[in-house]
Order: sequence, then C-alpha cells, then structure tokens
Amino acid sequence: MYILGIDPGYAIVGYGVVKYEGNKFTPVKYGAVTTPAGIPFVKRLNLIYEGLSEIFKTYKIDALSIEKLFFNTNATTAIDVAQARGVIVFAAERHNVPVFEYTPLQVKQSVTGYGRAEKKQIMEMTRVLLGLERVPKPDDTADALALAICHAHCAGSIIGRMNYNLR
Repeated sequence: MYILGIDPGYAIVGYGVVKYEGNKFTPVKYGAVTTPAGIPFVKRLNLIYEGLSEIFKTYKIDALSIEKLFFNTNATTAIDVAQARGVIVFAAERHNVPVFEYTPLQVKQSVTGYGRAEKKQIMEMTRVLLGLERVPKPDDTADALALAICHAHCAGSIIGRMNYNLR
C-alpha cells in the first residue's frame, strides 16, 4: 500500500509518500509544497493543487492520510488552512484516492504508543520507523510522514480495514 501523508497548510504543505508492506515501512518521497507570500491567495491554492497532483500522477497512491483541523486561537489562519485543506482533499478526490483523517492524539498514539508524546518524540520515532538518517525538514514533512505511518497502523487493524472497505 502506498500512503500519502499530508500536513495541511497554505505556506507549507508537508507531504510524505510511504510504502507499507508486510509491516515494513519504506519512505518513497517526501518534502513540502511551498507557496510564496505576497501572491494572491487563490494562486497559492492553485500551486498546492498542482504540486499534489504531480505526486498523485507519479505514484500510485492508495490512501491519503491527513490531519483533522483544530484551531483555538486565530480564526483567519484557521479559515485559510481549511481552504488549503479543501484543495488537498479535492486533489485526492480528482485522482480517486480515498481520504482518511486522524487527530493529533491518534497520530501520537500510533507512532509512539503514547497519546501525550512530545513533538520531538514523534519526529524521532518517525525517523526510526522509516530508517532515515535524520528527521526530515521542515517539520511539516516529518509530520506528514507520521500521518502516513498512522494510517498504515490504523488500516492494518480490523476496524481500520472495515473503515477502508467502506470508502
């Protein structure tokens, strides 16, 4: 199974393609789609769509794993990230890839086995599970890879397989 993990944003969209086979993770491609400040917001959204469409076209993605949105401070930022997230989900739909959402708690639990793990712990376990020499940068990329790992663990469970077959 090829899983595309996404850490949504509008300035930086972290992504990570992970192959999961026989309980083994193989990093395939990871990085970030970045958009420059100062250009119209709709153009930034288009750059996100185009960047992710290239990934969908290049790799046979079986599932998109994306973080559920949660904001408690800046409503304007939340709305902009939600718009970018909508473009990301739309790109997956256009390429016939099912979308799965996970909370930060689910990601922490899945990657580290501890729902209150610190960000540094999650990044280190992501590095270890993928056999990488160092934690990928920017942080959004490491977060995206953790989301891909989370989906692999959840989809591998009986409940996850039932959920996957319903989509």
